[in-house]
Amino acid sequence: MSNLESWRQFTQARIGLGRSGGSLSTKDVLRFRLDHARAKDAVLQEPNWDQLRKESAEFSKTYGISSQFVKSQVTSKEEYLLRPDLGRRLSKEDVSSVNPDNASYDLSIVCIDGLSAKAMDENLLPFVNRFLMMIQKTKLSLAPLVFAKWGRVALGDEIASLFHAKLCMVVIGERPGLSSCDSLGIYLTYEPKLGNTDETRNCISNVRPLGYPMEAAVEKTIYLISESFLQKRSGVLLKDQMPMDTKFILEN
Repeated sequence: MSNLESWRQFTQARIGLGRSGGSLSTKDVLRFRLDHARAKDAVLQEPNWDQLRKESAEFSKTYGISSQFVKSQVTSKEEYLLRPDLGRRLSKEDVSSVNPDNASYDLSIVCIDGLSAKAMDENLLPFVNRFLMMIQKTKLSLAPLVFAKWGRVALGDEIASLFHAKLCMVVIGERPGLSSCDSLGIYLTYEPKLGNTDETRNCISNVRPLGYPMEAAVEKTIYLISESFLQKRSGVLLKDQMPMDTKFILEN
């Protein structure tokens, strides 16, 4: 086995591709086309919203957290791709439905389809389930779990601000790559409000079974949440200095 062949078992990156003369091998060309088709499908298809509604009801029974389903100001998938600005704002009919009791919370969790239906269908619920299991060890008050259609990351700021939440956590389907079409991104924003820009956020990317493992991503998320509340900031002002042993952080 050549060095390149031995390295390929550790990565999905395209290394050590076979060649026939000046061209790639048929096997690698077909693999590229398949991955490209999967990436397009992840963007253009819709998540299984019925399944998400069913599972969110189970979360309510297990963790005592209610859920809401909302949408952005986008009216179609085509418009979503062409008008990112509309994906950052909540639809007018949903503004009044979020937090009608005008309550306040520590943390608002907003799950957004983003650019990967596959990530929502396969990885969202396992991540949220494990996160809710671990966050119960803290004393944070949680706003109702929100699922948002045709949204961008900044949509979480408006939703969390309606909940008067101190911290917003967005879980979103990431833009697919040619070797990963099922990745989740986790974005944390302290003092969420309309007009926040990306430097105010901390991001954990490539959360999926063959990327950043689910368990490690949950631990990292809880660590950053803990530090954000401690330091009262997020984004570029909050440095990730997570120790190797996270047991103490999660239990305290």
